[in-house]
Amino acid sequence: MKAALLAHTKEFLDDGAIIEVVVWQVPEPVPPCLHSFKYRLFFGTATESRVRYDNERGKGDHRHIGSTEHDYLFTTVEQLLSDFDADVENWRAT
Repeated sequence: MKAALLAHTKEFLDDGAIIEVVVWQVPEPVPPCLHSFKYRLFFGTATESRVRYDNERGKGDHRHIGSTEHDYLFTTVEQLLSDFDADVENWRAT
Protein backbone atom coordinates (compact mmCIF):
# COMPACT_ATOMS: atom_id res chain seq x y z
CA MET A 1 0.00 0.00 0.00
CA LYS A 2 1.22 3.49 -0.85
CA ALA A 3 0.57 6.51 1.35
CA ALA A 4 -2.90 7.94 0.68
CA LEU A 5 -3.84 11.57 1.22
CA LEU A 6 -7.04 11.60 3.31
CA ALA A 7 -7.42 15.34 3.85
CA HIS A 8 -5.75 18.55 2.73
CA THR A 9 -7.40 21.91 3.30
CA LYS A 10 -5.98 25.37 3.73
CA GLU A 11 -8.14 28.31 4.72
CA PHE A 12 -7.16 31.96 4.97
CA LEU A 13 -9.33 33.80 7.50
CA ASP A 14 -10.35 37.46 7.32
CA ASP A 15 -8.15 38.33 10.32
CA GLY A 16 -5.02 37.00 8.57
CA ALA A 17 -4.99 33.63 10.34
CA ILE A 18 -4.41 30.38 8.46
CA ILE A 19 -5.90 26.96 9.18
CA GLU A 20 -4.27 24.03 7.39
CA VAL A 21 -5.08 20.34 7.79
CA VAL A 22 -3.05 17.55 6.16
CA VAL A 23 -3.68 13.89 7.01
CA TRP A 24 -2.13 10.87 5.28
CA GLN A 25 -2.74 7.17 5.79
CA VAL A 26 0.68 5.54 5.61
CA PRO A 27 1.61 1.89 5.05
CA GLU A 28 3.47 1.67 8.36
CA PRO A 29 3.31 3.72 11.58
CA VAL A 30 5.71 6.64 11.98
CA PRO A 31 7.79 5.55 15.01
CA PRO A 32 7.05 5.76 17.89
CA CYS A 33 3.35 5.99 16.87
CA LEU A 34 1.32 2.79 16.69
CA HIS A 35 -1.33 4.07 14.24
CA SER A 36 -1.01 4.33 10.46
CA PHE A 37 -1.57 8.08 10.05
CA LYS A 38 0.81 10.98 9.44
CA TYR A 39 -0.62 14.43 10.07
CA ARG A 40 0.04 18.10 10.55
CA LEU A 41 -2.64 20.54 11.62
CA PHE A 42 -1.84 24.23 11.85
CA PHE A 43 -3.57 27.37 13.06
CA GLY A 44 -1.67 30.62 13.15
CA THR A 45 -0.25 33.28 10.89
CA ALA A 46 2.70 33.39 8.53
CA THR A 47 4.88 34.39 11.50
CA GLU A 48 3.16 32.79 14.53
CA SER A 49 2.10 29.25 15.34
CA ARG A 50 -0.88 29.34 17.69
CA VAL A 51 -2.13 25.73 17.61
CA ARG A 52 -0.28 22.88 15.90
CA TYR A 53 -0.71 19.11 16.00
CA ASP A 54 1.77 16.72 14.39
CA ASN A 55 3.48 13.38 14.73
CA GLU A 56 7.04 13.59 13.59
CA ARG A 57 9.37 10.60 13.52
CA GLY A 58 11.09 10.12 16.88
CA LYS A 59 8.66 12.37 18.78
CA GLY A 60 5.29 10.78 18.17
CA ASP A 61 1.90 12.41 18.62
CA HIS A 62 1.99 15.88 20.18
CA ARG A 63 0.44 19.31 20.00
CA HIS A 64 1.66 22.85 20.46
CA ILE A 65 -0.47 25.51 22.08
CA GLY A 66 1.42 28.76 21.65
CA SER A 67 5.02 28.01 22.58
CA THR A 68 4.15 25.06 24.85
CA GLU A 69 4.35 21.46 23.62
CA HIS A 70 2.14 18.70 25.05
CA ASP A 71 1.88 14.97 24.41
CA TYR A 72 -1.27 14.02 22.51
CA LEU A 73 -3.12 10.70 22.80
CA PHE A 74 -4.20 9.83 19.26
CA THR A 75 -7.32 7.64 19.05
CA THR A 76 -8.98 8.34 15.67
CA VAL A 77 -8.67 10.85 12.85
CA GLU A 78 -12.15 12.12 13.70
CA GLN A 79 -11.15 12.77 17.31
CA LEU A 80 -7.91 14.41 16.20
CA LEU A 81 -9.83 16.85 14.00
CA SER A 82 -12.36 17.51 16.76
CA ASP A 83 -9.64 18.20 19.35
CA PHE A 84 -7.83 20.51 16.93
CA ASP A 85 -11.04 22.42 16.17
CA ALA A 86 -11.73 22.80 19.90
CA ASP A 87 -8.23 24.17 20.55
CA VAL A 88 -8.57 26.61 17.64
CA GLU A 89 -11.95 27.80 18.94
CA ASN A 90 -10.51 28.21 22.45
CA TRP A 91 -7.62 30.28 21.07
CA ARG A 92 -9.92 32.45 19.00
CA ALA A 93 -12.22 33.04 22.01
CA THR A 94 -9.39 34.63 24.02
